[in-house]
Amino acid sequence: MALLPYSECIVLCATIFLFFTLSSSSMSQAELDAHYYDKTCPQAEKIISDTVLRASKFDPKVPARILRMFFHDCFIRGCDASILLDSTPKNLAEKDGPPNLSVHSFYVIDEAKTKLEKACPHTVSCADIIAIAARDVVALSGGPSWNVLKGRKDGRVSKASETVNLPAPTLNVNQLIQSFAKRGLGVKDMVTLSGGHTLGFSHCSSFQARVHNFSLLHDIDPSLNTQFALDLKRKCPKQNTNPSAGHFLDTTSSVFDNDYYRQLLVGKGLFSSDQSLVGDQRTRWIVEAFAKDQGLFFREFVASMLKLGNVGVSENGEVRLNCKVVN
Repeated sequence: MALLPYSECIVLCATIFLFFTLSSSSMSQAELDAHYYDKTCPQAEKIISDTVLRASKFDPKVPARILRMFFHDCFIRGCDASILLDSTPKNLAEKDGPPNLSVHSFYVIDEAKTKLEKACPHTVSCADIIAIAARDVVALSGGPSWNVLKGRKDGRVSKASETVNLPAPTLNVNQLIQSFAKRGLGVKDMVTLSGGHTLGFSHCSSFQARVHNFSLLHDIDPSLNTQFALDLKRKCPKQNTNPSAGHFLDTTSSVFDNDYYRQLLVGKGLFSSDQSLVGDQRTRWIVEAFAKDQGLFFREFVASMLKLGNVGVSENGEVRLNCKVVN
């Protein structure tokens, strides 16, 4: 089974699909527009892109962190920048939920927001800044670029308790499909967006159960490449005392490419959720197609990022003056 070839109008077609299909769903009440700030803040994207570029040059970890931030934001309450809100004495916010304690580089979004408030006061939402920054870090890392649809509003609610709804690295394919379906995303979107794991690093806590006492029958997860598993075991001993220990998500962790899928096919997926994509007939063919054709992966990634960026978009929000607090 193979993916159908795309025409040259992929971004336009995806945009049209979004406007006429997703905007009418219960998860998205507001239409987004690639030209939303053309008149009110034409320099918005350049300000954000320049900020992201400088930060990425200073800290090579920024691209992976910003992309993960976008995913985690959109999966909880939709793409409303709720992940940026600070906790208060009366409320523990999303950024302090267990899955988000390892999400960093919020300062990049805050810096872009400060510059935007000087250039175009009270105009560009924090949610749009994250979406644009996510596109920028993918492009900076060698991946595709696209016209980001804009016009999101910032949410006023952020609860750490809701981060339990983020897809865990231990989920199986059925659980992953269900999790993505709740956000209006299909099986192909799930496999495609999982390719975001081509960037970054994971600490031992997210995968060491695969290489220590995995089950009654196996000490090591049998789906793992044997040599790869032994390498992980050395880096993450059972009594690990190094909080910085871990492993890169693929062999080209600072480059956005299709290496993630190639690694899955040889048993080198770091998370069990990633490796499970190879063991299920509903998803394996997509992994194989992306492993063979990077251009195909890039085109699908653009389409799926446009869909993800439309999750939970609502007109009922605000444009925060400071991304850390509600107005």
